[in-house]
Amino acid sequence: MTRKLLGIDLGGTSIKFGIVTQEGDVQDKWSIETNNLEDGRHILPDIIASIKHRWELYGLTKADFIGIGMGSPGAVNREQKTVTGAFNLNWAKTQEIGQVIETELGLPFAIDNDANVAALGEAWVGAGDNQSDVVFMTLGTGVGGGIIADSNLIHGVAGAGGEIGHMIVAAETGFACTCGNTGCLETVASATGIVRVARLLAEEYEGVSPIKAMIDNGDDVTSKIIFDEAKAGDYLSNQIVDKVANYLGLAAANLGNILNPSAIVIGGGVSAAGDFLLQRVETQFKRYAFPQVRQTTQLKLAELGNDAGIIGAASLVRQLG
Repeated sequence: MTRKLLGIDLGGTSIKFGIVTQEGDVQDKWSIETNNLEDGRHILPDIIASIKHRWELYGLTKADFIGIGMGSPGAVNREQKTVTGAFNLNWAKTQEIGQVIETELGLPFAIDNDANVAALGEAWVGAGDNQSDVVFMTLGTGVGGGIIADSNLIHGVAGAGGEIGHMIVAAETGFACTCGNTGCLETVASATGIVRVARLLAEEYEGVSPIKAMIDNGDDVTSKIIFDEAKAGDYLSNQIVDKVANYLGLAAANLGNILNPSAIVIGGGVSAAGDFLLQRVETQFKRYAFPQVRQTTQLKLAELGNDAGIIGAASLVRQLG
């Protein structure tokens, strides 16, 4: 019998589960709503109950699995298998995760940061093509990422390695970031950051633009609307996209110049803009990158979508098989 891996992608809205083969194929996946009421005390029991229910449904037992891996927001202690400060889960205090899951389900458990496990998924069976040096940038509500160098995730001494969103790309002219710095990539290239850039450029723009009109009217503007208008030929929207692409290209070149990975993979909701965004980022990347990096590091769009987290989480226990 070939044993499987079980991956959990823990998020503030939903918890995704996947039964994954040792080759990285998702054989089954499901999700449940995240109940973060009462300091998030229902989350762990809900996870255990959902897995047990799935096992009963398919006649599975712990003997069918090598182990369980999880990606979680917050500050993750991989050795203690705990999570602290996952505020979207209402986990302000340290949560014992590994001890509870291992006791209840009888399987080895591993945990890492959610952006790191998504990086592992893309590197393993996604756009990273199972290469040993891959960087993953995820552009969503914030900007996250993970760095895999010589087949190992970079964690740093305090677990803050791979905080790509807090790379400074606009020190003198940028926006204030929640981390306390100014000009972080997250402030200009996340979904909310792109809207910030749009508001700034719209103030200076004197022409006619649907985006400027929406901003002036106080209407809700999203990054998707900006990309859609840019694709339709709106001048201001294209200026906004070019500005964002410049920041992303600069960040990608800095990562490339330091790490020279085989690929820098761009994922997250903003990456839904596809080649329209990627081509512009690539132009700026080539402008800033060191010659050898320009020739050997590829920029790619993520391929796994929402499955990156469960596949990457499952891969945390692959070596136990």
